[in-house]
Amino acid sequence: MRALGIDCGTSGLRAAMVDSAGEPIAQAAVRYVHGSERDPHAWATALRDVLAQLAKEIDVASAEAVAIDGTSGTLLALAEDRKPLAISMYNERADAEDLAAVAAIAPRDSPARGATSPLARARALSRCRGVTRLAHQADWLAALLHGGELVTDENNALKTGYDPVSRRWPAWIARLLDPVLLPRVLPAGELIGTISHRAARETGLRAGTLVYAGTTDSCAAFLAAGATEPGEGVTSLGSTLAVKLLSPVPVTDGARGVYSHRLAAAWLAGGASNTGGAVLARFFDSETIARLSAQIDPERPSGLDYYPLLAAGERFPRNDPTLSPCLDPRPADDALFLQGLLEGIARIERDGYCALADLGAPPLRSVRTTGGGARNSVWTAIRARILNVPVLPGRSDEAAVGAARLALAGLKQTRPLPPS
Repeated sequence: MRALGIDCGTSGLRAAMVDSAGEPIAQAAVRYVHGSERDPHAWATALRDVLAQLAKEIDVASAEAVAIDGTSGTLLALAEDRKPLAISMYNERADAEDLAAVAAIAPRDSPARGATSPLARARALSRCRGVTRLAHQADWLAALLHGGELVTDENNALKTGYDPVSRRWPAWIARLLDPVLLPRVLPAGELIGTISHRAARETGLRAGTLVYAGTTDSCAAFLAAGATEPGEGVTSLGSTLAVKLLSPVPVTDGARGVYSHRLAAAWLAGGASNTGGAVLARFFDSETIARLSAQIDPERPSGLDYYPLLAAGERFPRNDPTLSPCLDPRPADDALFLQGLLEGIARIERDGYCALADLGAPPLRSVRTTGGGARNSVWTAIRARILNVPVLPGRSDEAAVGAARLALAGLKQTRPLPPS
C-alpha cells in the first residue's frame, strides 16, 4: 500500500511517496521559474514536473491514493471552463472596503477576519467578470488530477469563512458574496474522485487512483511531524514562531489569531507569534549561531528576560500591537546574549501553549519541532527545560509527507469502489 502527497508551496512543489506505515520511501522537488510563483499555469507545469522527477526514484503508478496541500488562503477566480481569471495569494492584503465589510459581518472570533482575510479577498475575486466559481489552490490542482466536481476541504475553507463546527458555509456569508461561487466542502482526507485518463497520460499516475480531499500546508506539516495524541504539539521555528496542538475540542480567540482546524475526530489548535528566527538573524548569521551555541550550557539560565521581536507589535500569545521588543541589557558576551534570545523565544512558545490550554485545549505533553530551529540541539535543550515536556524530533519536516499520510489514512478507511 502506497500513498502520494503533493505540497504546493511558495517557491515550488514537493512530492513524497509513503509506504503502508506512513514512512517516506521517495521524494522529489521542483522550483518555480522566478517570477512565476503567482501563475496557476506554473503550478500545473510544476505538478507534472515534480511527478516526472519522482518517477526517477519510484514508479509513481504504484500510488494507490493521492492528496494535495496548498498555501492557506491562496484563492482563484475561475471561468466556466475552470480557467483562472485572477488569483489572490495567501499573503496579500485585502482591500480596505472588503476588509471593512467582513469586519462588520463576520463573528468576532472568525478566522476569516484580519488584514490578509481570505474571505475579504474572495469577495474581491467574486466581482471578476465571468467568474463562476471560487477555489483554493489545493482544490484547483486536485481537480486537474481527477477532472470531476471542484470541491474543497474543511482546512482550506476555514479562513474563507467556513464553520467547521456546524460543518457548513454560514448563512451570513451571503451578505458578502454569492454562496453559489463557493465550492462544496468535504472533510480533509475524504474521497473526492479518481485520477482521470487525461491526468494519467500527463503525469504517469495510474488512471483510477483514488484522490482525497487535501489540506493546508501548515496542517500537512503537522501531520508530517508525527504528533498523534491529544496534548501533543508541533512548533514551527522558522522566521516566525507558530504552534499547533492536537486537541479533542476546538478553541478560538479571534483577537489573538487562535483558531482550530478540524482533522478527523480531533482539532489542530494554534497561533503564531511575531518572534522567531528572523530576530536571531538580525544579530547573527547561521555560522555564528552554531559557533556561539556550542559555548552555551542550556541547563544554566542566562538570567536575561528578553521578549525578542523585530519591531513593535505582537499577536500571540499576547495581543498588543504596541508591545515593544525587549532586548536589553545586552551583555558583552555574545554567547550569553544569544542564550537570552533563545530563552526568550522559548518562553513565548511556552506561553503560547499555555494560552491554548487556558482556552480549553489540553495541557502540552510533548512537542515536536519543524523549521530551521529544529537543527539547533542547544536550543532544543533550552526549550525542553522551559517547556518542561519532552521535545522530540519530528518524523519528517516535509509537508508533502503529511499530505501523503492524509491520503493513506483515507485509503485505509475507504471501501473498494465497484468496478466501472
